[in-house]
Amino acid sequence: MGQHGGGATVRSVRTGREAVAAAAWSKVPEVTVLFWVVKVLTTGMGETASDYLGRTLGPVPAGAIGLLGLVVLLALQFRTSRYEAWTYWAAIVMVSVFGTMAADVVHVIAGVPYMVSTIAFAVILAGVLMAWYASEGTLSIHSIRTRRRETFYWATVLATFALGTAVGDLTAGTLHLGYFSSGVLFAALIAVPALAGSFGLNPVVAFWWAYVLTRPLGASFADWAGVSTERGGLGWGTGPVSLALLVPIVVGVGFLARRQRAAL
Repeated sequence: MGQHGGGATVRSVRTGREAVAAAAWSKVPEVTVLFWVVKVLTTGMGETASDYLGRTLGPVPAGAIGLLGLVVLLALQFRTSRYEAWTYWAAIVMVSVFGTMAADVVHVIAGVPYMVSTIAFAVILAGVLMAWYASEGTLSIHSIRTRRRETFYWATVLATFALGTAVGDLTAGTLHLGYFSSGVLFAALIAVPALAGSFGLNPVVAFWWAYVLTRPLGASFADWAGVSTERGGLGWGTGPVSLALLVPIVVGVGFLARRQRAAL
């Protein structure tokens, strides 16, 4: 009996060490409640920061800054050997900013209706996911440890941000729901994967479903707070709202970084 107990202990220790080693080599964070909170906050900040830069600098200079920031931070992310909280979330913020700019350019400058851009970005996202699965045989984020899988991961993230932005603008503008009502709608829809998980919904499907919806959820409420009262908002201004969202993002990422260091 003692030998069996000792063997179980050894296996438990070995399993724990293997879990820590696996986490150390992962390039993306563990999915927790705080992950989703920070994710929603970054989507809101990306929306208002993009709008602020576009109105202050003009769409072309703002787009150039957004693209440069995105390229630099993604390059830093790809250079890391494992998940680093500050680098990862800084890249997510820039994806959010540039994703908003890209979706706005398609509509404002190219004149593409939100319904069309929503369908187009959905097709792009589906194409990326199909290519990822055909290449790797999985869409799980728990195995992002190779350059190819990380490339597919960030391509998917970019597509989800563009799609989420178009969907949010579609409901708020084209469908005339307004920003607040759109936020309530997406808050209800994002609960579906969590509830459906109890009934056997594939966890990978549930994750990416929720991931797409975090974008219009955060952006809708951020727009509602930032835009003028004439546009159905609170009129706080996109600049102040961006700064207000930055504070909890920094606090949240700081906590995640500290927890990461403690785990290693």
